[in-house]
Amino acid sequence: MADGPSVNGEIDEMSALFNRFDVVSDESDHSYLNLNRREKDAGDCFANATSRTHKKIMLEWRILEKNLPESIYVRVYEKRIDLLRAVIVGAAGTPYHDGLFFFDLAFPPDYPTSPPRVHYRSYGMRLNPNLYANGRVCLSLLNTWVGKKSEKWNPSESTVLQVLLSVQALVLNEKPYFNEPGHGMLGRGIWEKRSQAYNEDVFILSCKTMLLLLRRPPRNFEDFVARHFRVRGEMILGACNDYRVGTVRIGYYGNYGPSSSSSSSSTSIDVSEKFKGSMEKLYPELVAAFQRGGASVGNFVERLKVESKTAPLSKTQVVVKKKRGGGIAKRVIRRIKKVLGLKKIGKTNAHVTKKNSS
Repeated sequence: MADGPSVNGEIDEMSALFNRFDVVSDESDHSYLNLNRREKDAGDCFANATSRTHKKIMLEWRILEKNLPESIYVRVYEKRIDLLRAVIVGAAGTPYHDGLFFFDLAFPPDYPTSPPRVHYRSYGMRLNPNLYANGRVCLSLLNTWVGKKSEKWNPSESTVLQVLLSVQALVLNEKPYFNEPGHGMLGRGIWEKRSQAYNEDVFILSCKTMLLLLRRPPRNFEDFVARHFRVRGEMILGACNDYRVGTVRIGYYGNYGPSSSSSSSSTSIDVSEKFKGSMEKLYPELVAAFQRGGASVGNFVERLKVESKTAPLSKTQVVVKKKRGGGIAKRVIRRIKKVLGLKKIGKTNAHVTKKNSS
């Protein structure tokens, strides 16, 4: 697996550049922007500093400011204290690693009697049984899913910090397939292959989310998103390569340290053709997007060029190559050139050379 700079060092660098908790002024793209506005009583309770709701929200701010972990960042709004936005950085050892997952929260007028409302900014994709494409978040703590009484919202004890930590640990976990009720009830062994296939889909969707975030970052997190992928782009591309060829189990790439779930150097991980095909299409877009953002990606293009020249071909691969006009590496290189605008330039140069020679 590839070596690289310290993950903790990179997180510390991000924390130094971006406050984990901050108060901002622009809430214009918040999912719950129009919630509470037309409710006179709600407006009063949020504006009145002596109300129970206002005092509780201010307490939540202090808790978040002092106790957020290094992988969660929160922005609250000076004119809309009923709204909050958080981003969770996908944890190492999960198929969500290095991804950014944004959640918009809204406090109800009777807070803390009722839990906050939470909307996942999904970009139309469902990459977890608990996170729906429409933004719905299913979690016992939010009273949006069944659970024991001890797991549900408790007005005297539950906090927003607890909600965010629960999403991070219980939802964006190592094997999200088992979040679905009934999966694994008859013994986890028979479900492991399905879980691995689900993780393949999750990683692909996570990568697609990265591209969409780079194009349309949530407000007040524009610099954070750009910096994150500029720093982590090289590691993400390295993971794409190793996952594609089956040298590392999805979720366990690079400098995350040893794990019983990662593969050894002598063990090959079965990777589906579906995943390989999806990654072949997605990889050039990631390279181009990270390059535009300033990440170091040149070595990945060069690696593909070397691979296309030196990789031995079996008889079957030779036939496929003749039919499709090249192997995977060459097709990926062509797509990278197309995305970066190099293909057109190359044709223009060839035309000029031919004209000069004549």
